Amino acid sequence: MSTIFITGASSGMGKATAKLFAERGWQVIAASRSIGDDVELAAIENIETVTLDVTDPRQIRSVAADILSRFDVDVLFNNAGAVLFGPVEEYTDEQLDAQIAVNLLGPIRVTQAFLPHFRERRGGTVINTTSLTAMLPAPFMSVYSAAKAGLERWSFGLNLELDEFGIRVKTIVPGIVDTNLMVAGTVVQSDAYAVHLGEVFAAFGDPATAELFSTAEGTAAVVFGAATDGKTRVRYLTDATAKEYVAMMVGFGEETTQAFASTVMFG
Repeated sequence: MSTIFITGASSGMGKATAKLFAERGWQVIAASRSIGDDVELAAIENIETVTLDVTDPRQIRSVAADILSRFDVDVLFNNAGAVLFGPVEEYTDEQLDAQIAVNLLGPIRVTQAFLPHFRERRGGTVINTTSLTAMLPAPFMSVYSAAKAGLERWSFGLNLELDEFGIRVKTIVPGIVDTNLMVAGTVVQSDAYAVHLGEVFAAFGDPATAELFSTAEGTAAVVFGAATDGKTRVRYLTDATAKEYVAMMVGFGEETTQAFASTVMFG
């Protein structure tokens, strides 16, 4: 039985992925800060739930050591993430540190904890959830975008670094997925930016935007494909929105990309 370890598994894409892999006969280790409250996942026979805060290096090492002492993990899916939304001018030091810790340092540290295992078995796959904003700039999400862009570039570099050991590193780039990521995120308000903030909130709430939403289950299917297709491909775009926007950005150049992003958000 193949085994996958998933972070951020208590909701959205992570939970959908845990359920899909379990349905396909995999052993699933579903990790999250709040996973202990998830009776649905805990009730599935081949899913083991584990409490893990990816911003806690000691807990990462402890959990990884325990899991690897009991399971031969084939795939690591770094899916945990959180959005900090609002003007950079208003972010606190704590908010900045937390944003980088969960979206960039967390996946790196979790991967570090699993790499000796993958290297010794000369095989394994690391899959990282990045973001369309890693390539298409988004106002009021610039630090989140920066962290995800860093994760995207790190994944490509790490893939080259680990090739000699038969370890593949891949990225999942969602378009606009119907999850609670924005609802569960941290929103910072500011009177000085109120007009533009209102425009962006309106864009997210526009019925036309809702028509672009893909499902967490559809994204989970892409993750399963990335984990099992045996290809050396690194980046996987999960839905039509991601594919369309990335295709349009190819060859744009920075000025055109900035103009395009502004049009998407502000009309």
